[in-house]
Amino acid sequence: MAKFTDHVAHENAVFIYSPSQLTYKFSDEHPFNQKRLELTMDLLTQIGALNAQQIVPPRTTTDEELLLALDADYIDIVKRAGHGYVTNAEGEPYGIGTEDTPIFPNMHEASASIVAATLTACDYVMQGKAQHAVNLGGGLHHGFKNKASGFCIYNDSSIAIRYMQKKYGARVLYVDTDAHHGDGVQFSFYDDPDTCTFSIHETGRYLFPGTGSITERGTGEAYGTSFNIPIDAFTEDDSFLYCYKEAMEEIVADFRPDIILTQNGADAHHFDPLTHLSCTMKIYQEIPSIAHDLAHKYCNGRWVAVGGGGYDIWRVVPRAWSYVWTEMSDFEQPHGPLPEKWLTRWQAESPVTLIPTWDDPSPLFEAIPRRAEITEKNAQTLEKALYTLRHKI
Repeated sequence: MAKFTDHVAHENAVFIYSPSQLTYKFSDEHPFNQKRLELTMDLLTQIGALNAQQIVPPRTTTDEELLLALDADYIDIVKRAGHGYVTNAEGEPYGIGTEDTPIFPNMHEASASIVAATLTACDYVMQGKAQHAVNLGGGLHHGFKNKASGFCIYNDSSIAIRYMQKKYGARVLYVDTDAHHGDGVQFSFYDDPDTCTFSIHETGRYLFPGTGSITERGTGEAYGTSFNIPIDAFTEDDSFLYCYKEAMEEIVADFRPDIILTQNGADAHHFDPLTHLSCTMKIYQEIPSIAHDLAHKYCNGRWVAVGGGGYDIWRVVPRAWSYVWTEMSDFEQPHGPLPEKWLTRWQAESPVTLIPTWDDPSPLFEAIPRRAEITEKNAQTLEKALYTLRHKI
């Protein structure tokens, strides 16, 4: 086992990317659309926040690495499906060939490329080559060891955590701010006391995958290392950020991880077509900043970030994900108008009118009638979610 380094990192932050990640594509009509990576990278380039020297191409990944968190039979059927040897009926028990996760050409190769990018990010940070690393193409948090789920074939975060445990002996804190519960990662480490998972998400009452209640706390020696804050539909910025910040600070201080891995889904925004939260760009300006500060306070700066959900790829994801990178790379947080060149280029393709500024227009939506009730309920949920931590039970 190679122990990670505490030496000063060679680089502040690296951006892991390969065009192969764009081949993770179910269909032109599917809501999961990796074009959002192109949109984000172009926006960052236009404002001078991302240059070629900061972009690192991922290495390849091996089946042995995939097997850290996946079953061999599952990998085999994904390989065969991507080359036309599996029918939808044969793939359905494995979660592929379904409406959510249809079969597409070379799906194993595309999925493995995303895993490779996340592993590359982990190696850069754990080996001290960079303090921080991001793979916005990753964050496929619904995947299980033997089944695809919710647009996710291979769960790159689960594989990366197992990889960091095996290679570096690391204690990992996984933080998920996607509007959907990070079920695949949570249940992969539900009995592992050396991994802590924290997910803040819309309650599963009306939203896939339906899990993520406050009672899901881990099992055996890992009891108390799984944290969930299922917030109410129509939750707004201030309530979201209060719950996230309070929980993050207490969880990190208690667990004392060696590294923080954040999943940065951008689907809690009011515009997202698949969820029911009422947040604005304000939360995406704050979420990375809180993680960044805590990584430096407790983990010698070790922070890996991945992408995740986000289905308004035109108006929301590019701005939200840009804030992850500008925070990570210590680039001044952008405000004011978006670059005219970017707006002109992408408005020609966008089916909706682009937001021309970094901040959302205010007000973005009509006042929520139940705001006070929702805020109070979320505060109560936070208290219950942290009960085992605060009372050491």
